Amino acid sequence: MSAPDPQAEEFVVLLARHERLLGAYVMTLVPHPADADDILQEAKVVMWRAFHQFQPGTNFAAWARKIAFHQVLAFRKRRHRDQLDFSETFLQAVAEEMETHSDQLERRERALQGCLAKLSKDHRQVLELRYHEGLTLEDMSARLDRTTTALYRLLSRIRVALHGCITQTLASAAHEL
Repeated sequence: MSAPDPQAEEFVVLLARHERLLGAYVMTLVPHPADADDILQEAKVVMWRAFHQFQPGTNFAAWARKIAFHQVLAFRKRRHRDQLDFSETFLQAVAEEMETHSDQLERRERALQGCLAKLSKDHRQVLELRYHEGLTLEDMSARLDRTTTALYRLLSRIRVALHGCITQTLASAAHEL
């Protein structure tokens, strides 16, 4: 059995750390989630092949976003007949805006993950069914044996609690600086 490749390990760690925000970035540039998923997968392959060009110690997220942006442009060229096609100028403006706010988005993402971890198992399950699996309230009602009204109210309370937790976490972090 051979020793693991340190460069491969570094790539996997960096990608795992930034994958969610990279996916959100691509979603802001492409109107259809399925297309965004395809573009993200293509971008990961390009990143892996080009990782030897990445300078350790520099900003991996910025490097990855640049590659993803070029994959979006390549996708657009392949699908130029799409009626919801955005101009390259618009996409560049959105990409620049995302770049400007990427640190803030990363802080919010970390705060959200911390706040989700504080929720009860039942509340995390409700969020998982609604937002990860995409179930309707009716489908959730059947699966959880709760009324749609009760689930609607529960989701509202969870959202308010998460918002408060994220706001408090970010405020506390700002005071520590």
